[in-house]
Amino acid sequence: MLSEQTRQALPLNGIGARPPHDTIARAADALHTSRIRELLPITAIFLALVLVPVVSLFLGHTYYLDLVSRAMILGLAAMGLNLILGYGGMVSFGHALYLGIGAYAVGMLSTHGVESALTQLAVAIAVGTIVSYLIGYICLKVDGMGFIMITLAFAQMFYYLAISLKQYGGDDGLPIAARSTLPGMDLENPYQFYLLVLAILAAAAYLLYRLVHSRFGTVIRGCKQNTRRMYALGFPASRYKLFAYVISAQISVLAGVLLANLALFAAPSYMSWTLSGDLILMCVLGGLGTLLGPLIGAIAFVGLEEFLSTMPIDLGNATELITTHWLGFFGVFIVLVVLFLRRGLYGSFTAKGARHD
Repeated sequence: MLSEQTRQALPLNGIGARPPHDTIARAADALHTSRIRELLPITAIFLALVLVPVVSLFLGHTYYLDLVSRAMILGLAAMGLNLILGYGGMVSFGHALYLGIGAYAVGMLSTHGVESALTQLAVAIAVGTIVSYLIGYICLKVDGMGFIMITLAFAQMFYYLAISLKQYGGDDGLPIAARSTLPGMDLENPYQFYLLVLAILAAAAYLLYRLVHSRFGTVIRGCKQNTRRMYALGFPASRYKLFAYVISAQISVLAGVLLANLALFAAPSYMSWTLSGDLILMCVLGGLGTLLGPLIGAIAFVGLEEFLSTMPIDLGNATELITTHWLGFFGVFIVLVVLFLRRGLYGSFTAKGARHD
C-alpha cells in the first residue's frame, strides 16, 4: 500500500499517465517562441549583410565591400573555432593553422597553373582533413593546458615550415596573380565575390545550427560540462570530440581559401599564434557558445580596428594620439566587454528572454 503522501505526489491517472494536453501545448508554444527569438537576430544580421553591396553601389566604391568581406571570412573561421571552443570547451590556440592551409592551397596551386576554385578547395579540404585528424588525435589525449600548448606547438611547426618554403615566397609570403575561377561566376568582380562569401557563410551557419541542435551537438556540449559522465552514459566522447575538431578545422580551411582569394596573397602569418589569438578573441567578443556570436565579434574586431587606426572623425590633437596608439584603445574596449558583457556582444543581446546555449 502506498502512503497518502506518495499518492498525492503521483498523477491522478497513475504513474505512467501522460501530461495534460494543455501542458504539452504550452511547452510547444514556448519552444516555438524560443526558436522565433533565436532566429530573429540571425535574420536581421543577414539582411544587413545583404544590404552592404547596395550601400557600396550608392557610395561608388568597393572599399567597405572588401572590408566586410574580410570580416565575414574571419567570422567564418571563428564560427568554426566556436564549435569546439564555445560548445565543446576545447581551447585551440593553433586554429589559424587551418586558415594557412586553405590559403597556401590556393597560392601553391595557382603558382603551378591550377586556377579552378573547386580543385583548390578539394585539395585544401583533403590536406586539412588529414592534418586535423592527426593533430586532433594527438591533442585529445590530453585536456586543459596540455591541449592548448600542443595545438599551439603544431601551429608553430607549420608556421616555420611555411617560412622555409623559399620557392613559395618563404617569409615574404606568396603573391597570387588572380582570383580562382568558378563556373558561372566571375570572382574578379568584387560584388560577385562578396555574394559568394555571404552564401558560404549562410550555408555554414545553417549547418552549424543543425549540428549543434542535433544529438551530436548535445554530446559535444555534454563533454564540455563533464566528459567522464558522457563516457558513463555510453557515448564515445573522444570520437565525438575528434569529429568536432575535424569539422571545425574544415570550416577554417574553407575560410582560408576565401581569404587567399580576397587578399590575393598567402603568408606564413596566416598560421601565426597571434591570428589564432585573434580568432579566440572574436569568439569571446561576440559570445562563446552562440551561433553568430563569432561573426559579430569578427565584425566588431575588424570594424573597430579600421576605425581606430584611421580615425575618420576629427578630434583635434586626440586624433593623432588614437591613430598612433590605437591598440591601447582597442584593448580598453575588449576589457569593458569582458567585464560588463560576460556573454559577449551577441550573446548578451540574445540572452534576454531567451535560452542561452
